[in-house]
Amino acid sequence: MVWMMGAVILLASSCKKDPDPEALPPEAEPLRAWVSAADFSFYPEIRDAGIPFYNSAGQPADPLELLQLAGVNTVRLRLWVDPVGGRSGFSEVKQFSEELHDKGFQTWLTVHYSESWADPANQVTPQRWQGLSLAALQDSVYGYTRRVVADLEPDLIQVGNEINNGFLYPQGHLIDAPEQFLALADTAIAAVRRESPSTRIVLHYGSLTGAAWFFDQVQALDYDLMALSYYPIWHGTDLNFLSTILQQISETHKKDILLAETAYPFTLGWEDATNNIVGLNDHLILPDYPATPAGQQAFVARIKSIVADEVTRGMGMCYWGGEWVAWKGESASDGSTWENQALFDFDHKALPALQALGSP
Repeated sequence: MVWMMGAVILLASSCKKDPDPEALPPEAEPLRAWVSAADFSFYPEIRDAGIPFYNSAGQPADPLELLQLAGVNTVRLRLWVDPVGGRSGFSEVKQFSEELHDKGFQTWLTVHYSESWADPANQVTPQRWQGLSLAALQDSVYGYTRRVVADLEPDLIQVGNEINNGFLYPQGHLIDAPEQFLALADTAIAAVRRESPSTRIVLHYGSLTGAAWFFDQVQALDYDLMALSYYPIWHGTDLNFLSTILQQISETHKKDILLAETAYPFTLGWEDATNNIVGLNDHLILPDYPATPAGQQAFVARIKSIVADEVTRGMGMCYWGGEWVAWKGESASDGSTWENQALFDFDHKALPALQALGSP
């Protein structure tokens, strides 16, 4: 198979591969000039529970229509392999992707290559692929990725989610097995290129510190867009540092860049019995961005201005968890850890920050 030949060449020549001329894609269709995105991965489950949402005037409204009215043109979705209960699994994401395309959205698919959350602390190989040789794992990744691209038709696709130290552990650990990580990433990328040359490939690093090192390690891979995560609670409150890192790494590697994930609270209060991730003043950027609806809106507007105006290759941003309201009720201990960072208040009414997400 072409991808297996590519992987061998990758390992044998310090990640410089000689592609099969017949596999070279035609010129990809350009993305819209600015990617205005919201990650709405929880929405199918919340909608199935019959949870109502409202516009800023308190009138019943479809959250997807509210996104469009605010200028959001892209919805980001996570995809898990064989998840328990099927949420964020292939069938659900396929159905939701079709709905989103019918409504005129671009889709940004985040392939976790895991049965649950994949992030800097968790990159667990799905049970169906555990114990495979590297060659067999590559074959599985290639076939799975081609099917995903063929059936879900994403406009953007992430090969892994927040792959700071790799993915598909232990085979694809970037620190412990860098050549194997590169071979697996190259395999997934080859599958996308073969199935859909117009789909843009994203590599996503989930922090600011270490981003320059990471993108140096993956510079030989054939991807299109860089992406970072930025949350003040985990990545610091220095917005100048955010601007500097985005500018430096995108210019160094001559790649357009996205802010794949960010969010901010409109309150430090809570609506259910599940502990929230953000709940202290120490988690905020004060005094400019208090935990109020206006403070949340100002934060989103500032982040957008950084990516659009201060980063030469800045191409867009995505708000994460905007729909993740406390939908299981006040007593739920397995509810939302994010309801105070959603784009809807505790009455599920649209907040002003939603209007800040549109194109600059």
